[in-house]
Amino acid sequence: MADALTDAIDRIRVVQGDITREAVDAIVNAANSSLLGGGGVDGAIHRVAGPELLAYCRTLGGCPTGQARITPGFHLPARWVIHTVGPVWHGGQRGEDDLLASCYRESLRQAVAHDVRTIAFPQISTGVYHFPLERACAIAAREVAAGLARSPLLAEVRLVCFTADGFAAARQAVRELA
Repeated sequence: MADALTDAIDRIRVVQGDITREAVDAIVNAANSSLLGGGGVDGAIHRVAGPELLAYCRTLGGCPTGQARITPGFHLPARWVIHTVGPVWHGGQRGEDDLLASCYRESLRQAVAHDVRTIAFPQISTGVYHFPLERACAIAAREVAAGLARSPLLAEVRLVCFTADGFAAARQAVRELA
């Protein structure tokens, strides 16, 4: 098992940048439950993907917290967008950790089902949903590594951080897995 975990960790890349510019098979959108766009990464993805993304999302009927839905990427460099709805932080007593972990598991499940080999995640729920950054990064690193260990066809998972603080926290969380 240690070899599988080491191999999985080696396939995780932590990068600082704009997820809408990632040239991967799929990017993950930290969406709201309507899937109809919003602020932060969600708004940026909708702007770059174009109005076709909004039109497609209208056909999906939303998405519950902890689940994921997939759409074409339209005008993005990524072929797919996997939309997941992270939990709003309420102090950690309402299942927020489990819901966030589910976002990563369900997004990876969608990726594998659609033959995705490279995928980029934003830092789900750490913006306006106020999930504590270090805690969210630890959950992300753990779930991504486990998903990679289960899915050898996934060649690379990028954890794309918009801020320097986010980058440092994600990098530390991945280091702590080893």
